[in-house]
Amino acid sequence: MSLVRLNIKGISYSQTQNGAYALILNEVDGDRKLPIVIGAFEAQSIAIALEKEIRPPRPLTHDLFKNFADRFDIVVKQVIIHKLVDGVFYSSIICERDKIEEIIDARTSDAIALALRFQAPIFTYKNILDKAGIYLKINPTKEEDAEDDSVLVNDLIAEELEAGTTQDDLKDKTLEELHNMLDEAVSNEDYEKAAKLRDEISKR
Repeated sequence: MSLVRLNIKGISYSQTQNGAYALILNEVDGDRKLPIVIGAFEAQSIAIALEKEIRPPRPLTHDLFKNFADRFDIVVKQVIIHKLVDGVFYSSIICERDKIEEIIDARTSDAIALALRFQAPIFTYKNILDKAGIYLKINPTKEEDAEDDSVLVNDLIAEELEAGTTQDDLKDKTLEELHNMLDEAVSNEDYEKAAKLRDEISKR
């Protein structure tokens, strides 16, 4: 399968859902963009890496990883978004130390935050872009483009919430069902849903 290189277009904030962000990736040689819903912490970490002038007084988690890797001569060569299952993107970080290459599994938001700090390229497979990529207008104005991103992120968050579980939905579940749902949410890396489930279990 052929790889497609991506650039970071920016981060969009949902105007309708507090704390919800979408990372917008552009294919380098095309008009499609790949939107990925991310959490507030990851959005902050990526934004800080994009804004070179901003230096937090203490290293963030991704900065700490970079410092650790530098100390032990580990280099991140590239990041590959290699799988999309039920709306969840899976990524790999390709690292190298002493000319030995290693592949490390990572959440996509973490992988991209690290790719920025190592100035490593980001790729995905063509079939993932075909499935989840969205076409841009041919010659959009800046205002139209910003409006499109705002609508896009709001639609994405709405879909996530529609597919998610509210606290009211959990009241009728048995403890066993809640524990099974919690295990499934963690395995799907849906930590927001897992937190709701954990809170409901704690109440019982």
